[in-house]
Amino acid sequence: MSGKVFPVKDNFVKEIFGTDKAVIGMIHLKALPGAPHYKGESLESVFEFALNDVRAYEEGEVDGLIIENAWDLPFAKPEDIGYETVAALSTIAEKLKRETNLPIGINCLANAAIPALAVARANDLPFVRVNQWVNAYVANEGFMEGQSAKALRYRSAIKGDDIKIFADVHVKHGSHSIVADRSLADQTHDAVFFDADVLIATGTRTGNETEVDEVEGIKSNTELPVIVGSGMHTGNVNKILSISNGCIVGSSLKKEGLWWNPVDPERVKEFMEKVKQLRKEEVLVEHE
Repeated sequence: MSGKVFPVKDNFVKEIFGTDKAVIGMIHLKALPGAPHYKGESLESVFEFALNDVRAYEEGEVDGLIIENAWDLPFAKPEDIGYETVAALSTIAEKLKRETNLPIGINCLANAAIPALAVARANDLPFVRVNQWVNAYVANEGFMEGQSAKALRYRSAIKGDDIKIFADVHVKHGSHSIVADRSLADQTHDAVFFDADVLIATGTRTGNETEVDEVEGIKSNTELPVIVGSGMHTGNVNKILSISNGCIVGSSLKKEGLWWNPVDPERVKEFMEKVKQLRKEEVLVEHE
C-alpha cells in the first residue's frame, strides 16, 4: 500500500520541541510495583531518581524527555500490563511534569500503546512511543503484533488526537523473519499508512548505533519526520543528526555509558555542544 494516502502532516518534531534537530533525553525508571525487580520501594524514591536525571538533562539543555518503565524486566506483553504499572507510570509522569517545562513523552514496555496513551491523556503529554506499530515480529516477550488499529481507536475514544504517535519502523530487540519479505520501504509505507506521526529508526539493541543506511532508507520513503532511537553518542552526532530530525538518547549520557546508571551532566553538556554546533552550521548553510 502506498504511504501517500492522507494529507501531509505537520512536522510534529518541530511543533513539540521547537527545533528540527530535537534531542530527547531518556528517563529509565526504576522498577515499578508489580515488576519482579520491585522490592517495595516508595514511588517517591523512584521519582527522586528520575528527577535527578531530569535535572541533569535540563542542565545540558536537551529539548525534551521520554519516560519508560525500563526496569520492569522481564517485560510483559501489552495485554498483560497491570493496572499498577499504569497507575505508577502516570503518578511519576505527573510529578515530573510539575518539575520541568520540557515536553514529556511515554513509552510503556513492552509495546503497550494503550497504557501509554492513557498516561499521556491523564497528564496532557504530547506524545507516546510505540515500538511495534504495524506488522509483527518475534521478541523476547514472544509474538508481538502491531498496535495501531486498537491504539488509534482508543486514542479517538479518549479524545486524544493531540497525542502524537512516535513509531519505530524496524524495532530493535526482535527477529523480523515474519516480515522479511517486506522491504524497509514497505515497512516505512506501512507505518505511514497506519497513521503514525513521527518515525523512529533504531539499532538492533539498546545503545547499539543506528546505521546511516537505515535512517536514509526510512527518510527516502516518507515525508514524516524521522528521528533516531538508539546508539547516539558524541562521536556520531554529525553523521546521524545531519540526516535525521532528532534523536532519543540515554545510554551514552549515563555514568560509564550504562543505561541503568544516573545521567551524567557533563556527558549531556558535551553531547549538546556537538548538537548546537551542528545546528549553527546548518543555519549558516541555509543563509549562504
